[in-house]
Amino acid sequence: MRRDENLIPLSRQHQHALALCVRIDRAQPITAAQLETWQAEIETKFGEEIRIHFSAEERVVFPAARQFAELIPLVDELIADHTELRGLFAQAEARRMTADDMDAFIRSLSAHIRKEERGLFERLQELMTADELAILGEQLNEELKDATQSCSLDPARHAAKP
Repeated sequence: MRRDENLIPLSRQHQHALALCVRIDRAQPITAAQLETWQAEIETKFGEEIRIHFSAEERVVFPAARQFAELIPLVDELIADHTELRGLFAQAEARRMTADDMDAFIRSLSAHIRKEERGLFERLQELMTADELAILGEQLNEELKDATQSCSLDPARHAAKP
C-alpha cells in the first residue's frame, strides 16, 4: 500500500533506521574492535532522530490509533517494543553491547519497523479519514521538527480541507 503523505516523515525515518540495521548486518561478524564504532553510531542515531521519532509516535500516532479498538493490542505491543529498544540504545550508549547484543538490536529494530509500517500505518490509512490524517500530519510535523534527519511536509500544501 502506498504510504499516506502525512505518515511519510515517520516512514523516511524508518528507512534511515533500517539502513543502519542493514549496514550493521553486512558488517557481521562484528569484532570486538568494531563494537565501539557501531555503538557510537547507534547512540548518535538515537540522539539525533530515533528518540524524537519514538516520542512523536507515543504522543501523536499511538493515541490516534487507540481510537480504534482493533489497534489497541498492536499499540500496546509497539509501546513494549519502544521500551525494549530504549534499553538496547542505552546499552549502546554505555558501550555494553556484545556482538550478540548487536545482532539482537538489529533484529528487534527491524521487526518493530515492519510492525509499524505493515500493521499500524496501513490500518490507520484504512481507518482514518483524509482530514484526520492531515491533522495527524500537522501534529507529527510539530513533534519531529527538532530531529536532525526529519522530513516535514509543506503545511500549506497539505492542510486539511474545511
